[in-house]
Amino acid sequence: MDRRAPQPGGYREVWRVAFPIVLSTASFTVMQFIDRLFLAWHSEVALRAALPAGMLALTLTMFFQSLAGYSATFVAQWHGAGKPRECARAAWQGVWMALATWPLCFLLVPAGHWLLGLAGHEPAMLAAERSYYAILTAAGGLFALSHVFAGFFSGRGDTVTPLWANVAGNGLNVVLDYALVFGHWGFPRLGIAGAAWGTVLAGAFSAAWLAVRFAGARNRRDCGILAEWRPRRRGMADLCRFGVPGAVHAVLDIASFALFLVVVGRLPARDVAVNNIAFSVNNIAFMPLMGMGIAAQILVGQYQGARDSASAVRAASHAMKMAWFYAGALSVSFLLFPRFYLGLFARGGAEFGVGELMEKGRWLLAILAGWGMVDAMTVVLSGALKGAGDTRFVLLFSVLSNWLLWMPGIFLLARWCGDGALLPQWVWMMAIVLLMGFGFGRRFRSGRWRKIEMIRRT
Repeated sequence: MDRRAPQPGGYREVWRVAFPIVLSTASFTVMQFIDRLFLAWHSEVALRAALPAGMLALTLTMFFQSLAGYSATFVAQWHGAGKPRECARAAWQGVWMALATWPLCFLLVPAGHWLLGLAGHEPAMLAAERSYYAILTAAGGLFALSHVFAGFFSGRGDTVTPLWANVAGNGLNVVLDYALVFGHWGFPRLGIAGAAWGTVLAGAFSAAWLAVRFAGARNRRDCGILAEWRPRRRGMADLCRFGVPGAVHAVLDIASFALFLVVVGRLPARDVAVNNIAFSVNNIAFMPLMGMGIAAQILVGQYQGARDSASAVRAASHAMKMAWFYAGALSVSFLLFPRFYLGLFARGGAEFGVGELMEKGRWLLAILAGWGMVDAMTVVLSGALKGAGDTRFVLLFSVLSNWLLWMPGIFLLARWCGDGALLPQWVWMMAIVLLMGFGFGRRFRSGRWRKIEMIRRT
């Protein structure tokens, strides 16, 4: 029997960290997919409204969630440096940041209602969008706290605890969606608002689970978790220094997709539905890839904290190869079984048949298959760069790709192609994904991130 210790940054270590994250993100993907199915069976308006409203809510609260959640990278680096009490201090700075920014989420509700009104959607769709958006946005601070608590565990290599909290929460979300969307088991029939309330209540359950474990006896003993609760000026300053670029990147990244959905929302109703379905299907591939990106961010952070850049490179490279394997398998399934994926939405109260969806939906799934491998590289390597603290480059290159190239192209294609813009816009989006994969790959190979010092070793 081979009893040798696993190689630092090797496949076994990456898999140990990544597998629970992949399961967690997969459970979220399944939950969100079922949520979209329920909304499709409820009404076409609910299906079309959920994605743009949900994206806008995520866009406007993502800055606070990402900034507070970036405390996990500090936890990872201090863990690599062998400083458990500093891990506790870093996590508490994230908690304070989440609490301080939560009131701002409530102030964003009227702003989002105004932005949705500018989209020019029909009244029924606009009313559904505003209801869904308001409920999710007001709960932004709750989701930020959940990210912080989960990041404390995952940053120290314990990705199993967040897994159980997320799986339980996502399972509860499915049950609540079924009850609140359709009005089963004595609950009111709330439609799209019920889906939003299900998400918020399930998120509160997960956050409470993690908070109890965060303050548990083991963390009190090993990290002094309750003794390090005070906000610290230097810790908050460091969190802002490295976290703000990462948070701005997250916001602009999500905002670009949200704006894309708004532009597509002006196309014929069938094209809008096909586009939203394709994005829902894409989550099957994207969310587990996000899990691999998070694993790369954790391990690179830990090894950079330990001043072992060679192991950080190995961890990122192995995470990328594993992501390629997964993305490749999904890409083949998109090409071979488009009718299966699209047919899931053509039942219940849906106002379109699978034949109508296949006309353009098969081409959108083919495009998803085309960019899958490059998207895997983009997600993993951007996570690795964030784990090393290279958040400024990630921000600047993403702004260049998304806002100086992708968005202008989307608007030009909408003007030139009119009602036939959907496929050209997706092809242009694939070109941007290829550019981003090349840029992040080149940056990581340059090794400039090795020189960044995130933590103060004094």
